[in-house]
Amino acid sequence: MQTQHPKISFKEQMHQARENAILQTTCRLLGEKAFDAMTMDDVANDVGIAKASLYKHFASKEELCCTAMVQILERVQVYLNGLPEALEPVEKLRALVRWSLERLISEELPLLPSRNSSLRAVLMSNQDYLDRLIAVSDRIGHWITEAQAQGRIDASLPPLVVLYTLYARACDPVVSFLKEGGQYSDAEIVELVLRTCFDGLAAR
Repeated sequence: MQTQHPKISFKEQMHQARENAILQTTCRLLGEKAFDAMTMDDVANDVGIAKASLYKHFASKEELCCTAMVQILERVQVYLNGLPEALEPVEKLRALVRWSLERLISEELPLLPSRNSSLRAVLMSNQDYLDRLIAVSDRIGHWITEAQAQGRIDASLPPLVVLYTLYARACDPVVSFLKEGGQYSDAEIVELVLRTCFDGLAAR
Protein backbone atom coordinates (compact mmCIF):
# COMPACT_ATOMS: atom_id res chain seq x y z
CA MET A 1 0.00 0.00 0.00
CA GLN A 2 1.45 3.34 -1.07
CA THR A 3 1.89 6.05 1.52
CA GLN A 4 -0.21 9.11 0.84
CA HIS A 5 1.88 12.26 1.00
CA PRO A 6 0.06 15.45 1.96
CA LYS A 7 -0.32 17.83 -0.96
CA ILE A 8 1.71 21.00 -0.81
CA SER A 9 -0.36 24.11 -1.33
CA PHE A 10 0.39 26.47 -4.21
CA LYS A 11 1.43 29.12 -1.70
CA GLU A 12 3.93 26.74 -0.09
CA GLN A 13 5.27 25.73 -3.50
CA MET A 14 5.84 29.39 -4.40
CA HIS A 15 7.50 29.99 -1.05
CA GLN A 16 9.87 27.06 -1.61
CA ALA A 17 10.62 28.10 -5.20
CA ARG A 18 11.49 31.62 -4.06
CA GLU A 19 13.68 30.25 -1.27
CA ASN A 20 15.55 28.03 -3.75
CA ALA A 21 16.11 31.05 -6.01
CA ILE A 22 17.42 33.04 -3.04
CA LEU A 23 19.89 30.29 -2.11
CA GLN A 24 21.10 29.84 -5.70
CA THR A 25 21.66 33.58 -6.00
CA THR A 26 23.46 33.68 -2.66
CA CYS A 27 25.83 30.91 -3.74
CA ARG A 28 26.66 32.76 -6.94
CA LEU A 29 27.14 36.11 -5.19
CA LEU A 30 29.35 34.49 -2.55
CA GLY A 31 31.47 33.14 -5.41
CA GLU A 32 31.61 36.53 -7.13
CA LYS A 33 32.26 38.90 -4.23
CA ALA A 34 32.52 36.85 -1.00
CA PHE A 35 30.60 37.22 2.24
CA ASP A 36 31.92 40.53 3.57
CA ALA A 37 31.17 42.42 0.33
CA MET A 38 27.78 40.82 -0.35
CA THR A 39 24.67 42.56 0.99
CA MET A 40 21.05 41.54 1.46
CA ASP A 41 20.19 44.26 -1.06
CA ASP A 42 22.39 42.48 -3.61
CA VAL A 43 20.49 39.23 -3.08
CA ALA A 44 17.02 40.82 -3.15
CA ASN A 45 17.80 42.84 -6.28
CA ASP A 46 19.24 39.83 -8.10
CA VAL A 47 16.28 37.60 -7.23
CA GLY A 48 13.85 40.40 -8.08
CA ILE A 49 12.06 40.62 -4.74
CA ALA A 50 11.70 43.27 -2.07
CA LYS A 51 14.20 43.11 0.77
CA ALA A 52 11.28 42.74 3.18
CA SER A 53 10.31 39.53 1.33
CA LEU A 54 13.87 38.26 1.66
CA TYR A 55 13.72 38.74 5.43
CA LYS A 56 10.58 36.58 5.56
CA HIS A 57 12.83 33.68 4.53
CA PHE A 58 16.06 34.54 6.35
CA ALA A 59 16.39 36.80 9.38
CA SER A 60 19.97 37.87 8.63
CA LYS A 61 22.78 37.65 6.11
CA GLU A 62 24.54 35.22 8.44
CA GLU A 63 21.55 32.86 8.54
CA LEU A 64 21.15 33.07 4.75
CA CYS A 65 24.82 32.33 4.04
CA CYS A 66 24.95 29.49 6.57
CA THR A 67 21.96 27.86 4.87
CA ALA A 68 23.61 28.32 1.47
CA MET A 69 26.90 26.79 2.66
CA VAL A 70 25.08 23.83 4.23
CA GLN A 71 23.36 23.32 0.87
CA ILE A 72 26.77 23.39 -0.83
CA LEU A 73 28.07 20.63 1.44
CA GLU A 74 24.92 18.61 0.72
CA ARG A 75 25.72 18.94 -3.01
CA VAL A 76 29.25 17.73 -2.31
CA GLN A 77 27.88 14.72 -0.44
CA VAL A 78 25.54 13.89 -3.34
CA TYR A 79 28.49 14.11 -5.73
CA LEU A 80 30.64 11.85 -3.56
CA ASN A 81 27.81 9.32 -3.27
CA GLY A 82 27.58 9.23 -7.07
CA LEU A 83 31.23 8.32 -7.68
CA PRO A 84 31.67 4.71 -8.87
CA GLU A 85 32.72 2.37 -6.08
CA ALA A 86 35.24 0.70 -8.40
CA LEU A 87 37.14 3.97 -8.88
CA GLU A 88 40.54 3.99 -7.16
CA PRO A 89 40.79 6.32 -4.13
CA VAL A 90 43.21 8.74 -5.85
CA GLU A 91 40.88 8.93 -8.86
CA LYS A 92 37.96 9.74 -6.54
CA LEU A 93 40.04 12.55 -5.06
CA ARG A 94 41.00 13.79 -8.52
CA ALA A 95 37.34 13.68 -9.64
CA LEU A 96 36.28 15.69 -6.57
CA VAL A 97 38.94 18.35 -7.15
CA ARG A 98 37.99 18.58 -10.84
CA TRP A 99 34.32 19.00 -9.86
CA SER A 100 35.11 21.74 -7.35
CA LEU A 101 37.38 23.56 -9.84
CA GLU A 102 34.64 23.45 -12.46
CA ARG A 103 32.18 24.92 -9.97
CA LEU A 104 34.73 27.56 -8.95
CA ILE A 105 35.54 28.67 -12.50
CA SER A 106 31.86 29.04 -13.36
CA GLU A 107 31.17 30.83 -10.03
CA GLU A 108 28.52 28.27 -9.07
CA LEU A 109 30.01 27.70 -5.63
CA PRO A 110 31.20 30.22 -3.06
CA LEU A 111 34.85 30.46 -2.21
CA LEU A 112 35.73 28.77 1.06
CA PRO A 113 35.77 31.39 3.81
CA SER A 114 39.23 32.67 4.66
CA ARG A 115 40.40 32.81 8.27
CA ASN A 116 39.79 36.57 8.44
CA SER A 117 36.26 36.36 6.99
CA SER A 118 33.43 36.95 9.46
CA LEU A 119 31.56 34.14 7.65
CA ARG A 120 34.05 31.60 9.00
CA ALA A 121 33.20 32.48 12.61
CA VAL A 122 29.48 32.20 11.83
CA LEU A 123 29.92 28.81 10.14
CA MET A 124 32.04 27.43 12.98
CA SER A 125 29.10 27.99 15.33
CA ASN A 126 26.56 26.34 12.99
CA GLN A 127 26.09 22.67 13.93
CA ASP A 128 24.46 21.65 10.63
CA TYR A 129 27.45 23.01 8.73
CA LEU A 130 29.98 21.40 11.08
CA ASP A 131 28.25 17.99 10.95
CA ARG A 132 28.33 17.95 7.15
CA LEU A 133 31.87 19.30 6.98
CA ILE A 134 33.08 16.55 9.33
CA ALA A 135 31.24 13.87 7.33
CA VAL A 136 32.77 15.08 4.04
CA SER A 137 36.24 15.45 5.59
CA ASP A 138 36.15 11.96 7.11
CA ARG A 139 35.22 10.44 3.75
CA ILE A 140 37.93 12.32 1.86
CA GLY A 141 40.42 11.52 4.61
CA HIS A 142 39.67 7.81 4.23
CA TRP A 143 40.41 8.00 0.48
CA ILE A 144 43.65 9.89 1.20
CA THR A 145 44.97 7.23 3.59
CA GLU A 146 43.97 4.49 1.12
CA ALA A 147 45.77 6.30 -1.71
CA GLN A 148 48.86 6.68 0.50
CA ALA A 149 48.80 2.96 1.36
CA GLN A 150 48.66 2.21 -2.38
CA GLY A 151 51.64 4.46 -3.07
CA ARG A 152 49.58 6.93 -5.15
CA ILE A 153 50.05 9.84 -2.72
CA ASP A 154 53.23 10.56 -0.75
CA ALA A 155 52.82 8.61 2.49
CA SER A 156 55.26 10.90 4.32
CA LEU A 157 52.74 13.73 4.13
CA PRO A 158 50.29 13.96 7.05
CA PRO A 159 46.79 13.16 5.70
CA LEU A 160 45.51 16.43 7.19
CA VAL A 161 47.98 18.39 5.04
CA VAL A 162 46.75 16.56 1.94
CA LEU A 163 43.12 17.19 2.94
CA TYR A 164 43.67 20.93 3.38
CA THR A 165 45.63 21.08 0.12
CA LEU A 166 42.69 19.54 -1.75
CA TYR A 167 40.21 21.83 0.02
CA ALA A 168 42.31 24.84 -0.97
CA ARG A 169 41.72 24.09 -4.65
CA ALA A 170 38.07 25.09 -4.10
CA CYS A 171 39.26 28.67 -3.60
CA ASP A 172 42.49 28.62 -5.61
CA PRO A 173 43.35 32.15 -6.87
CA VAL A 174 45.37 30.58 -9.70
CA VAL A 175 42.04 29.80 -11.38
CA SER A 176 40.94 33.44 -11.52
CA PHE A 177 44.44 34.64 -12.49
CA LEU A 178 44.54 32.27 -15.46
CA LYS A 179 40.95 33.04 -16.44
CA GLU A 180 41.60 36.79 -16.40
CA GLY A 181 44.72 36.26 -18.51
CA GLY A 182 42.59 34.81 -21.31
CA GLN A 183 45.27 32.45 -22.62
CA TYR A 184 43.51 29.22 -21.66
CA SER A 185 40.00 27.85 -21.89
CA ASP A 186 38.12 26.95 -18.72
CA ALA A 187 38.69 23.23 -19.38
CA GLU A 188 42.43 23.81 -19.89
CA ILE A 189 42.67 25.78 -16.64
CA VAL A 190 40.99 22.96 -14.72
CA GLU A 191 43.40 20.38 -16.16
CA LEU A 192 46.46 22.56 -15.50
CA VAL A 193 45.51 23.13 -11.85
CA LEU A 194 44.76 19.42 -11.46
CA ARG A 195 48.23 18.59 -12.82
CA THR A 196 50.02 20.89 -10.42
CA CYS A 197 47.91 19.62 -7.52
CA PHE A 198 48.37 15.88 -8.09
CA ASP A 199 51.63 15.70 -10.08
CA GLY A 200 53.55 18.64 -8.60
CA LEU A 201 56.03 20.93 -10.32
CA ALA A 202 59.06 18.61 -10.47
CA ALA A 203 60.11 17.45 -13.95
CA ARG A 204 59.24 13.84 -14.67
